[in-house]
Parts: sequence; structure tokens; C-alpha cells
Amino acid sequence: MACTSQPLVTQIALDILKKGGSAVDAAIAANAALGLMEPTGSGMGGDLFAIVWDAKTKKLYGLNASGRSPKSLSLDHFKKLELKHIPAHGPLPVSVPGCVDGWFELHGKFGKLPMAEVLAPATLRPRGLSLPELVAYYWERSVPALGKFPGFVETYTVDGKRAPRNGEVFRNPRLAVTLEKVAKGGRDAFYKGDIARRIDAWA
Repeated sequence: MACTSQPLVTQIALDILKKGGSAVDAAIAANAALGLMEPTGSGMGGDLFAIVWDAKTKKLYGLNASGRSPKSLSLDHFKKLELKHIPAHGPLPVSVPGCVDGWFELHGKFGKLPMAEVLAPATLRPRGLSLPELVAYYWERSVPALGKFPGFVETYTVDGKRAPRNGEVFRNPRLAVTLEKVAKGGRDAFYKGDIARRIDAWA
């Protein structure tokens, strides 16, 4: 069984199971695909929490893959910016992304298929996908708040002006390239390589 908020993502999870993947393989594939198909609520830049029942050992496993606050982010930095609260948007409230590390922790213990095969459906670079109504609605609401941050307009708007609409095809080639690098290079490709340097430079 696989259940997600997106029928296409659920199908991806089912396809992974049909190929002989474990439930964890299917969950990772679904989680990665949601970053493309429902970026309003999911993405590899966030955290991951998992509870896994292992039928072989008859044990319940839990994983907290939430990231820490950035090492160099201090209270003094907020004081210099004259901030009394952590802002709701932008780089300051973001912890170090734990999601990708969580994928590999889970896969190392419970995965069956190669990680490249598990992450492959999420790339969908050439085809893109048709947006459902609810995602399009929340996407449109996000543009005024997030459009001021570097990279958002180029990645998540049409012609740099608006959110993609219900039924409109959306493509995210940058995300596809990132996932391909992670699938090939493992977690180090995300946390120690070019991707990490780009995140650091942006923040």
C-alpha cells in the first residue's frame, strides 16, 4: 500500500514496490517526487521523520532527521540585524536540511533497490507535470511572500511573473539536476560538494 497527497506520487511509490523495492524505497521515492509535484508542502531542503516497523526483527524503528541550526548563526547575528523575532521566511529560520541524510539512513538499513533507481522518477526533467488545483492555489498565495528571495522567481514562477495555474505543466530542471547528483554521489554530494557550497553562498 502507498498513500500520498498526490495520485502521481502514489503511483511512483507503487511502481517502486512492483520493481521489488521495499516500503522504505517507495517512501523515499514518494518523498522525493513530492518536492517536484507539491513544493508548497514538501522538499529535500527540509526535515524528515520516520517510524518503520521491521517485520523480520519485529522491532519498531524511529528516525529524527531534523537538521540543526547553522553553526555560524548566533544570537548576535540577529541583534546586528535588529531582529526581535526569527522571521517566518528567508534563510534565517531554516535549519540544516536533514531530509537527504534521512533518505540515506533509511535506505542503508531498509532499502533494496539502488538509490539511483529510487530517486529516478522524481527527476522528470523533460516532461514536467500538470498541477492540481489545490497545489496551484497555495502556490499562487506563496509568490508575493517568497518572490523577493533570490532564485524563487526564476525557479517557481512562469515568465518571472506568476505561479503556474491549475492544469498548467510545471518543470523544475534545477531540482532534477540536484536529485541526479545526489542519486549518483550519495549524501556527500548534497552536504559536502557543489550543492552545499551553493546553499552556503546563497544563505
